[in-house]
Amino acid sequence: MTRNEEQESVATIGVVGAGTMGSGIAEVAAQSGFNVVLVDMTDEFLDRGLARITADLDRLVEKERLSSDNRDEILSRIEGTTSMDRLEGCELVVEAVTEDRETKIDVFRRIADSVTDDTIIASNTSSLSITELANCIGHPERVIGMHFFNPVPRLKLVEIGSGRMTSDETVATTIAIAMQMGKTPVEVGDAPGFVANRLLIPMINEAVFALNEGVATAEDIDQIMKLGASHPMGPLELADLIGLDVVLSIMEALHHAFGDDKYRPAPLLRQMVSGGQLGRKSGQGFYDYQQG
Repeated sequence: MTRNEEQESVATIGVVGAGTMGSGIAEVAAQSGFNVVLVDMTDEFLDRGLARITADLDRLVEKERLSSDNRDEILSRIEGTTSMDRLEGCELVVEAVTEDRETKIDVFRRIADSVTDDTIIASNTSSLSITELANCIGHPERVIGMHFFNPVPRLKLVEIGSGRMTSDETVATTIAIAMQMGKTPVEVGDAPGFVANRLLIPMINEAVFALNEGVATAEDIDQIMKLGASHPMGPLELADLIGLDVVLSIMEALHHAFGDDKYRPAPLLRQMVSGGQLGRKSGQGFYDYQQG
């Protein structure tokens, strides 16, 4: 089977988790012509995710990058549900729940119970082992990492991470799907944080240390990296966008995996997460977003 034939064999993609990442993946998949089943635990979470997708598409219509008919067509391809059973007809399911090992393992098992044995199950994990996730279900050869980046509709990269048992067919099909979604897939090994987060998250963590030590203000730290390293966003701005709870979770996973002190989460990062200062999604992080 050629890569194009594999690509055409996939008609419906499931996405579990309607948060920022999951809703973004669902939006891009629907824009690319796939039917999408978007699953979350509650109607409240699901409604938020669908509203986020609608708002993003509405902005494209306002900017005349998308017609209202096309927006409606895209939305018609997305089915929101709280039932895992609706994943039964999906050829690929992407897990995009919170970056917590036990939560992901539980969701993986529930997905496996809901789909056929040849359904590809991909994780959007940014720090956990694909091999470990694959080991918790049957047919581990169909498990793969599919790490998208936030905001999903705008960032092109998808890290494709294979576990020890991931089959070549699974890799080829997943790469073909990512390409149809307008992404640039890059294959990486099954290592904690893959490549992007292994480099990026410790940089953010070091910026938090520098801020806490009074080396420079948040604004100046970000300005230095934007002007001196040509980064489109400074590390603290980026942390607020990602979510400080997510940054902390990834740092903890890296620290646990490598045991090296250079991956120790900054105390200020822990304090801010404990205080509910999570960045843009909470209205307060290293910057104040409560005034819009």
